[in-house]
Formats: sequence, structure tokens, C-alpha cells
Amino acid sequence: MRRASSLAALLGLTLALAGCTAAATPATQTSRATATDAHSSTAGGVPPTSSPRRMPSRSPTHTTAPSRAPTSTSPRTPGSYRVDVFHRGADHPDDLVLDASGALLYSDYTNGTISRLAKDGSATVLHHGLPGPEGMVLLSDGTLVVAEEDANRLVEFRPGQSTPGVLADLPGASVRATCHQGVDGIAWDPASKSLVVPDPVTGTVYRVSTDGASRSVLARGFVHPVGAAVGPDGRVYVADECGGGVWRLGPGGSRVRVAEAVMPDDVAFDAAGNLLVTDVRHTRHDLRRWPRGGGASTVLARSGLIEPQGLLVTPSGTVFVADDQARVILRLTPQR
Repeated sequence: MRRASSLAALLGLTLALAGCTAAATPATQTSRATATDAHSSTAGGVPPTSSPRRMPSRSPTHTTAPSRAPTSTSPRTPGSYRVDVFHRGADHPDDLVLDASGALLYSDYTNGTISRLAKDGSATVLHHGLPGPEGMVLLSDGTLVVAEEDANRLVEFRPGQSTPGVLADLPGASVRATCHQGVDGIAWDPASKSLVVPDPVTGTVYRVSTDGASRSVLARGFVHPVGAAVGPDGRVYVADECGGGVWRLGPGGSRVRVAEAVMPDDVAFDAAGNLLVTDVRHTRHDLRRWPRGGGASTVLARSGLIEPQGLLVTPSGTVFVADDQARVILRLTPQR
């Protein structure tokens, strides 16, 4: 820079330099960190979210801590949930499904029943005398398909019928011992209009037609596959309860582990494509969420759970978790 010829010019230069220095100093920004769980998934998991803090153990109704604001890749991931007990009784709620009216149905393995819940949480038994009812799928014609664990088969209740018909028998015999029981969770594949059926006895995942006439193998070699779901990508996801992981199935029976859990039982997806998993292991009984893009898991519910099994996400985003040992069904309502 050339030297100024007058005092006024020198003064002007001094003021200009002072202004440049002030403009180059950034404003201080603060952000609130949120806790995340150190347990992370392997590659291929299901837009990232942060973890709510652990919920109070004595509060019957509570809200998880807020996560960071949604990004453009996960606009519908709930920032938090309000958690409350939707149903508590003397029964043992297990798997869950919505009926045609939007009412919640739940199976009860211990009592051999299937019940419907009213809006106030009260229950009415619809079917009884079943040998270990577990997973359920409601077909478009109103037929309710039920997995019977003790018989290792699928049965169906057609509209207006109280007596089930056998839809499909699965290979092998169920044994009432950990990691040796029969069929548990089942899922609906809307693309192929067929049932996805993990068979824990043989460690095989099948595709079964709605009339039971056709059964084909999707994958083999699991330890004890129980839960299943079809993801937003159209792929089948399977929880291997005694293999400690959730797997995404690929062509030719291939699979990739997308989440690790001690004893994963049921799997589901929320509207943002995040993977939700119940873990029944008594050392870690909780509901966790794995982000669609991969990363650390988030604990969504733990307080009051003993053996969380059934898992359902409604079209509105409400999550229901059934715990057969705690004898409760929790409702997680998104707080946006």
C-alpha cells in the first residue's frame, strides 16, 4: 500500500483496518449436545437421528429427550416420543397388528388367545384355544393369518369365522426351550403379495402364498429367525433372535447384517425408513432405533420393559410395543 500524503488519509486508513478486523471475527455459536448410544450398527443400516436420554424409571407417562432438528434426508424422523401405558392387564400381550377398523389386535402366547383393544385400552377376546399364537398379518379380504408357535404352522381366520383353518405347515417340530421354539413373527410383502415367514426350527426364511399352496426359500443358515419386516427399499429384514443380529436379505439367499442386538425379537420401520428393533434379552430389554443411513442406535423405550416382543408402527407414526412378561402395551406418540 502506498504511504498517505496527509493525516486525514492516514486516519481513514486506520478506521478501515479496524472495520476489517471486526468483520473477520465470527460470532460465538452454542449448541446443545444430545446423548447417543455407543452401540452402533454395521454398514447398510437403516436418515441419521440423535438419541433421546434414558427415560425415568418411575414415571408411568414420560417423554424422551428431543433429538436434533430433522435434516432434508429425514424430514419425518420424530424428535421425541411421549410414552404411556396403553394397556395393562392379567394377560400376556405378544405380537401386534391393526384390524380393518384401525383397532389394535394382540396375540397372547401364554393364554392361547387373540384380543382386540378399544380406544380406552380395554380388551375383548376374539379367538381362544390356539397353540401358542404369535405373529399376525391381516389380508386385504379381512382374513387374519396367525403363526402358531407350538404347532409350527400358519392358520387363518376368514371373515366371520371363529374356527381357524390350516394355511401352511412348516418343517420341523417346535420344542419349548430357548432358541428351539416354532414360528414366531411373520410379515406381509406388498410387492409380491405374499407372506414372509421365518422358520426358527430350520433356520430358514420362506415366502408363502396367501393360499398356502406355494412355499419358496428366501434364505437359509440362520440360528433362530423370528421377526421379519419388508423395508422401504422393498428388501426383507429378519431378526435372528439367537444369532444376535438383524439382517437384510439379498438376491440368491445372500444377507448383510444391518444391526446388532443381544436377542432381537421383532422389527419394523417408521415413516422415515429408520429400523426399529425390540430386544428381549433380560440384560438389555428395550426398543431401539437404527437410522436409515447407518450409525449409532437410539433407545426409544426401556423403562418398565421386561421382555418386549411385539412391535407395530401405525400410519400416523405411533409406535406400540407389547411386553408379555410386564403384561403391558406401551404407546409411543411422536412429538414433532
